[in-house]
Amino acid sequence: MTSIFSLCIAVLLPAPALAGFELVGEKGTATVLVPEGEPGCVRLAAEDLAGDVEKITGRSLPIVSRPAECTGACVLLGTVGNPKSAELLERLLPGVVAELSGKWEAYRARSVAAEGAATSQTLVIAGSDERGTMFGLYAFIEQYLKVDPLYFWAARPPENRDRLAWDAVRLAADEPTFKYRGWFINDEDLLSEWHLDGGRRRIDYPYYEHVVSPRVSRRVFEAMVRLGYNLVIPASFVDLRNADEARLVDEAARRGLFVSMHHVEPLGVSGFGFATYWRERGEEVPFSYTRYPEKFEIIWRDYARRWARYPNVVWQLGLRGIADRPVWVSDPEAPQSDEARGRLISEAMAKQWEIVRSVDPRPDPPATTTLWMEGSDLHRRGHLRFPPGVAVIFADNSPGWELQSDFYEVTREPGRPYGVYYHQALWGTGPHLVQGVSPKRAHGIFAEAVGRGSTHYAIMNVSNVRELVLGIDAAARFLRDFDGFDPDRYLDAWCAERFGPAAEAARGCYERLFASYVAGCEEGSRNKLDGEILHNGRRFYEVLLERLRVETQPSFQDSPRIERTLVQVQRQRAAVEAAGEEIDVVSSRLDGADRAFFESNFVAQHAILLGLLRWWEHGLEAGLSLRQGDRTKMLAHLRSAQGAIRQIRAGQALASRGQWKHWYRGDRKMNLARVEGLTDEVIAAGTRP
Repeated sequence: MTSIFSLCIAVLLPAPALAGFELVGEKGTATVLVPEGEPGCVRLAAEDLAGDVEKITGRSLPIVSRPAECTGACVLLGTVGNPKSAELLERLLPGVVAELSGKWEAYRARSVAAEGAATSQTLVIAGSDERGTMFGLYAFIEQYLKVDPLYFWAARPPENRDRLAWDAVRLAADEPTFKYRGWFINDEDLLSEWHLDGGRRRIDYPYYEHVVSPRVSRRVFEAMVRLGYNLVIPASFVDLRNADEARLVDEAARRGLFVSMHHVEPLGVSGFGFATYWRERGEEVPFSYTRYPEKFEIIWRDYARRWARYPNVVWQLGLRGIADRPVWVSDPEAPQSDEARGRLISEAMAKQWEIVRSVDPRPDPPATTTLWMEGSDLHRRGHLRFPPGVAVIFADNSPGWELQSDFYEVTREPGRPYGVYYHQALWGTGPHLVQGVSPKRAHGIFAEAVGRGSTHYAIMNVSNVRELVLGIDAAARFLRDFDGFDPDRYLDAWCAERFGPAAEAARGCYERLFASYVAGCEEGSRNKLDGEILHNGRRFYEVLLERLRVETQPSFQDSPRIERTLVQVQRQRAAVEAAGEEIDVVSSRLDGADRAFFESNFVAQHAILLGLLRWWEHGLEAGLSLRQGDRTKMLAHLRSAQGAIRQIRAGQALASRGQWKHWYRGDRKMNLARVEGLTDEVIAAGTRP
């Protein structure tokens, strides 16, 4: 069969008409052409296409690098900045090179046929840069092959088909609304210990021992690029001197992602890494920039050189303490006034920027400073100064409910880029095990950013990924094309695609779950998320245990407060119960992967949230019973609390089937085992004579 490329090289064709395209059919399969000079991430995307086709049809697509090897139907993946691709692209789609040149992550995908070669078809996917090319291919895979970008995390394999053919293929995307769009893999306790072959962390911190397994991290980065994200902070407290941790950054960069650092790791140096670095050199250096600025400069330069080997690093500047705390918590000699503290942090950022400019050969290396916690307040008060060109990143008030006051009060500097740090998840207030931020609420927050021109950067804390597939899928759409996104239409389509005959009932379940977090008409109020429920409840059980241990006739003097809290918990529990009223209706209408997804993504999470609320409710009831001197009733409530924990465990079991076995093995953050043990301790203390 004649190659379309051999024909195109001989004659400049007029703009081709849109043509049909057969990827797999009776005549065979198309060939995928990735011309020489295309970046590795484009080749990896081609391999994903071939893998998806094999899952769907059982047939493989050859991948080649020279036009002469591409006979018959062909998929051309080309970046306009690659000369070997540009010539082919221009001959097949005249004008496309000029149309895309200089743009950020734009693409065109079109099926064409050469004049005089009716049997030869080509699907052209052209990108303005390497990410534009791969995002164009992933858009084709999702929209035409019907592969869920989160197929792994949602356990939704594509449907089998014998033939993959279309009357025409046409896709286009211009530059995205937000330039940098990414995930912060943070509080990743479940990811870290789901599989235990990722190596060990070098960190003196109780929540992290293992590095995320390569078979897990690869799935994280694959999902990101399939969804069109381009930036990742690949873990909490990454130490590039540890090969197992450096592997995470290597994998992300290989996928074409920009790589960056936690806001507590300026230039890649966390407080934990600082202590390890100097200890290995035989020195015990306190974490005090006030006293030892030269020690900080040494380690910053060392780590900056290590990070600079990645061509797409986005630098993080700042000065914070150990374990995501203000610097003055770790450095008792830090200044006491806000003005002096702001000056200290500003001076540190100036030094860091000087180091970055000395190791990064790019004329304008991208860099950010994330104004989390104390940074937001110092910014609002006008005490921070930022190096020229460094992007200022505003933060929400955690978790994703509203932006902090500096976002509204600070006047933007002309020419300075701005962005947003947003929590789809957050430890310790949650969400962590149960999704809590609806697509509509997240969209509303980012509408504020769009309205104030803060669209340079959007990073989302996504914790363990799996619990949040709805939220991170929605965000991928509106961060790319904000004006084209409607949250209500999106949720309709999302439910219809996944739950078919049960779509309307399933949508009702999700909407009522998200609504259960809204406390009422009080301005700005909301109900508790899973982390808050657990922490507040655990503190109450600890007080209850202490009073049972130390008093012969223990009593609570603050019963009115307990009663008010109980009313709030009961109201939220009733709302969550209502969210699950149609679970059986939805489940009865689904089977296979669709039912399994609904069970893991909604039913299991609903059981966990409801169990937590019931556990807290029964603890409060037990406290009031103790106040009334009724130990029998107290113990009855505590045994009901044990039943609530069993409900939580049942939800976890539902989400731990098949490939997800051991998913909750790394539960160090919520630490439900501690909750279980504490409840047993309170019962034991209450049964003693």
